[in-house]
Amino acid sequence: MQSRLTGMLGIKYPIFQGGMAWIADHSLAAAVSNAGGLGVIAAGNAPVDWLADQIACAKAATSAPFGVNIMLLSPYVDAIVDLVCREKIRVVTTGAGNPGKYMCQFKEAGIRVVPVVPSVALARRLEQNGADAVIAEGCEAGGHIGELTTMALVPQVAQAVAVPVIAAGGIGDGRGVAAAFCLGAEGVQVGTRFLVAQECTVHPNYKQRILQAKDTDTMATGRSTGHPVRVIKNKLAREFQKLEAEGAAANELEALGAGKLALAARDGDIDNGSVMAGQIAGLVRQEQTCLEIIVSMFAEAEQVLRKVAPAVSASE
Repeated sequence: MQSRLTGMLGIKYPIFQGGMAWIADHSLAAAVSNAGGLGVIAAGNAPVDWLADQIACAKAATSAPFGVNIMLLSPYVDAIVDLVCREKIRVVTTGAGNPGKYMCQFKEAGIRVVPVVPSVALARRLEQNGADAVIAEGCEAGGHIGELTTMALVPQVAQAVAVPVIAAGGIGDGRGVAAAFCLGAEGVQVGTRFLVAQECTVHPNYKQRILQAKDTDTMATGRSTGHPVRVIKNKLAREFQKLEAEGAAANELEALGAGKLALAARDGDIDNGSVMAGQIAGLVRQEQTCLEIIVSMFAEAEQVLRKVAPAVSASE
């Protein structure tokens, strides 16, 4: 399943690994890139020295292209942009804002810029600003989300922009990949499925919670603050939901959530920590290597599309 993305980025499979803060480190990124996808190191709120070390480790572990996800609200964002430009990172994905301020700097360094977008309006704006592709992420995704579903968002974005569209949110197997291409996407971004990759260094408790998840086990918190986040239901999520229902102020809610992703991902506290995961978690049942995940997803996608094609021909 080749697309403009594979040629543009020099990757075998049109699949991005999601930029999951506190989770997507050099180990996961290098493994995904070595498997033929685009691995991504998540800068999150980390200081620039940490990211510099991660980039060095990734370069030592793979000769394949990999990317860095930059959260534009990070207090270190200017230094992080300088770093990725010096290091000539092949691809930058961005979230939590508009990367327009840094676009010229990225372009001068030869970096492909691929922002995450929750709407057609932002996709159009970023294309005009020079984005090389956009990630249309539906609210089925884990972590920070928008309002539209992947099914509704992807075809509208694909119709509105000329650059390649990567579908994200609710994609965890080959059927999801096939559906994304049918909606007009030229690639997919996957997060939750890679949480249980053997090379992912997230805490084992976090992995086990994903593997045990049912279809209804996620919820979106923080809608009252304007920054909803999809997580696995637990003690923290229920407390957050209760405070929201009582009309708690945004700063109180933000204080409750501060540091909770690290608590789950690094320390393994899946009751009091924020276990971010997408709605597709209920489909994830097996820990595999990144190579096994990617190969199986695209083999299944090809089978699905070949199965559908004769049915379409027969109806004609």
